[in-house]
Amino acid sequence: MQETNDPKLTSWMPVPQGSDFPIQNLPFGIFSTAGTSPRAGVAIGDHILDLSFLSESGYFDQLGLSQRLFDQPVLNEFIGLGRKRAGEVRRRISELLHSDNPELRDSHGMDALVAMSEANMHMPVSVGDYTDFYSSIEHATNIGRMIRDPQNALLPNWKHLPVGYHGRASSIVVSGTEVRRPNGQAKNPDEQVPRFGPSKRLDFELEMAFITSTKTTLGSSISTSNAKDHIFGFVLFNDWSARDLQTWEYQPLGPFLAKNFASSISPWIVTLDALEPFRCDGPVQDVKVLPYLEYSGSRNYDIQLQVGIAPEGGTEDVVCNSNFKYMYWNIAQQLAHHTVNGCNINIGDIYASGTISGPTPDSYGSMFELAWKGTKPVQMSDGTERKWIEDGDTVIMRGWSEKNGVRIGFGEVSGKVLPAH
Repeated sequence: MQETNDPKLTSWMPVPQGSDFPIQNLPFGIFSTAGTSPRAGVAIGDHILDLSFLSESGYFDQLGLSQRLFDQPVLNEFIGLGRKRAGEVRRRISELLHSDNPELRDSHGMDALVAMSEANMHMPVSVGDYTDFYSSIEHATNIGRMIRDPQNALLPNWKHLPVGYHGRASSIVVSGTEVRRPNGQAKNPDEQVPRFGPSKRLDFELEMAFITSTKTTLGSSISTSNAKDHIFGFVLFNDWSARDLQTWEYQPLGPFLAKNFASSISPWIVTLDALEPFRCDGPVQDVKVLPYLEYSGSRNYDIQLQVGIAPEGGTEDVVCNSNFKYMYWNIAQQLAHHTVNGCNINIGDIYASGTISGPTPDSYGSMFELAWKGTKPVQMSDGTERKWIEDGDTVIMRGWSEKNGVRIGFGEVSGKVLPAH
């Protein structure tokens, strides 16, 4: 166990009970205030530690970092230092915040901290490329049962490789950004020609996403054994989906307008180092994989996930409780498969897991499954029901891990749906 993960660690900065951001977490993000430009910060309790201020004040001098490393609107350059060097920064921050260390506390103390309530969060990275996988066997099986032969829900390739496609990076937005209902073509089976207009089957997809921290050369590949050295950390990911547009357009090449209008991410990147205590075994892969997809050790993560829907002016109803540990294909296999053909990766690229569904109906990670293609509406506490997401609804996703009295959380990713243009 790394010293930064010790459950006994405490900080001189008060951390509220049940906070996602104790000293054992220290996730990285980009924030601004009324008086400061976007810059790098670390979450601690209800506050943000200003890394630009720390750097300018000499607290990182011993690490030999660029003076302007944290005074930038994205984390790409910092992430590009690599997992080892970034880990050194995280250890230094942990040291500065430790309850027994007066170095920062008694000199600059609160000058280096900003209340989260006074900050605006921004996209943490500049995303060059985005890949969306399809790695939950429960989700893939549920979708297959609804749209294909229920007895042969999984396609023949599904247990042999991590299925995925390349999505649109430009429309990935940070939590709190409003999402406009998309227009497009749709066609029901009983219609002769497609219609054009707003999607009538807007959906969320509960996902996690990892962010890569290295730039590789074209023609090279990454193995399952060293995949962790190329991954900085995770964010929560809502891959908004227009199911009616998708049904009409996806054959033969897959999603297009149904997916590229928006995806939302949480603003804090939780590092692999912080999640190390929560590694766990994944589902048994009952079809032998090819050698390049074989791996050793525990490569899944026990991260509890939750989705809530808040109607406009109303209270939130939790509609889903799932867990990242259910993923059939783990991140090491995803990255190994992604690059086995020589595909190069870049710093700040995002790789989403695909919808994360569990084995029980309350753990299904999309409205498509929760309402079973609209045949089993979800009842809301205000007396309404949901088959799909409606205008004015805010979808909120949360994620956290807990063990030995320590909670490592992601905060939340939320987005309010606006009417179509």
